[in-house]
Amino acid sequence: MSEMISVRLDEEARRALAELEATGMSRSDAVRRGLVAAAQRLRERQRLIDEVADLAADETDRAEAAEVAAMMEDLRAPW
Repeated sequence: MSEMISVRLDEEARRALAELEATGMSRSDAVRRGLVAAAQRLRERQRLIDEVADLAADETDRAEAAEVAAMMEDLRAPW
């Protein structure tokens, strides 16, 4: 089922839409694809936030990261 919406575009959005239309994409298709892409980016961002939180809570992983950092520091050339 399709749903009609109306939006007010600012100058940046107008330029982006013109850029997409210049490729032969219709306005409707450009808006649909843009909405889907924005939602995917938000989901991916949240997935990364969750993954970082999981890693930060993992004591074993944090200990290993500290060990690797210390090893790298030992291998670093002196100034």
